[in-house]
Amino acid sequence: MKLHIGMAGFVCLLTAGLRAEPLSVRDAARLAVRQHPAAEAAEAQVRGAGARVDQARSGYLPKLNYQESWQASNNPVFVFSTLLTQRRFTEANFAVDSLNRPDAINNFQSMVGAEQTLFDGGRTRRQVRTAELGVGMAREQKTLTEMDLVAGAARAYYGALLAEEALRVAEASRASVEADLKRAESRRDAGVATDADVLSARVHQAAVQEQIILRRTERDVARAALNEALGRPLDTPVELTSGLAPVTPSAGGDEQRARAALASRPEVKQAGLSLEMSQTRKASARAEYLPQVTARMAGEANRGQFVKQYGGNWFAGVSLRWNISSLYTAKAAVREAVEAERASAARKRQLESGIALQVRSAEARLRAARERTATAEASIAEAAESVRITRDRYENGLATMTDLLRNESARLEAGLRRVMAVHDQRVAAVQLELASGTLTADSEVLQ
Repeated sequence: MKLHIGMAGFVCLLTAGLRAEPLSVRDAARLAVRQHPAAEAAEAQVRGAGARVDQARSGYLPKLNYQESWQASNNPVFVFSTLLTQRRFTEANFAVDSLNRPDAINNFQSMVGAEQTLFDGGRTRRQVRTAELGVGMAREQKTLTEMDLVAGAARAYYGALLAEEALRVAEASRASVEADLKRAESRRDAGVATDADVLSARVHQAAVQEQIILRRTERDVARAALNEALGRPLDTPVELTSGLAPVTPSAGGDEQRARAALASRPEVKQAGLSLEMSQTRKASARAEYLPQVTARMAGEANRGQFVKQYGGNWFAGVSLRWNISSLYTAKAAVREAVEAERASAARKRQLESGIALQVRSAEARLRAARERTATAEASIAEAAESVRITRDRYENGLATMTDLLRNESARLEAGLRRVMAVHDQRVAAVQLELASGTLTADSEVLQ
């Protein structure tokens, strides 16, 4: 008895663990932005770009160095200078024999140095600016990634809905065909129809069953694709709570949306940042014409023994360095930067033109999907009425089974065209928001 209860409890826990999670299309979009690996990668790129800004700003700080060394020699010059730096030189060291043949001497040296750039022609400032522009580009890339994730989640969600709706249409057609088969069998048994009608109905029933098998496979694949778009295991159970309904027409025309896209698309902002980055690099290349001024200070301790015979010294100075031989190289670097700036400006213009085309294309696809939906809905009613009339005529011997099955097939196709048109309409509406640069997980189109 205890074992039976334990197994029952295990089965209950397992069933609860596999229970489908209710999920709307908006929930799917939010999940994708929150947990997909692509979103995590984009956030890491933003943090990495911020670290590069800190690296560039370190150019304003002094460079501090610490050095510890040991040397030993009986070289007369080394011995003479070492005794001086250790402040242990005496009159006895002036003896000719001591000068020519000195005993070997140790020197333990500890040195601390500092170097500060006073003027570098704006190189450090422009490196910082370039890094800051990199942060802006990384943030826009993150926004673009999130928009793509929202669009991908919505497309996958509507794809799963389409697969389920197509399966329902096929199953409804199977029920109708089964009724036709029974009707044909009854008429054959009554002697008013032949086996040909029954065989035709069975062949059509097999074709519809094949459609159901195909639609079930498509549904399973679509659900796995939805889980992949959300960044979670492919076999995660899910209950789709949003319906596949037509989209309410939105206000605004192509020109208005195109202007909005140019103001809000992350790619346009990235192109602007890239152009500014090219201009900054051009200024950095011109800075190579200018010299660098650096201040240096150092302090050292020289010891004959590691902790004894101490001698301390210090040094301070300012230096100007101007690499004259690099001026030709700097001139070529400036020319390269100028051409890079022109290329960035041209790519920005090309991108703006392409975005306007994307908006127009998305708007056209949405209009076409709406028209297809209206046409399909009208054809569904007509196909249903045609089936009803043909069925009545068949029962009265005025139509053949072939006529009835042909109309049944037409009704199935009309139902599939309708759900496909609505699916395409929902996807086109999402693509229009994406092209306009306004798509987020909270957009009204996701409802």
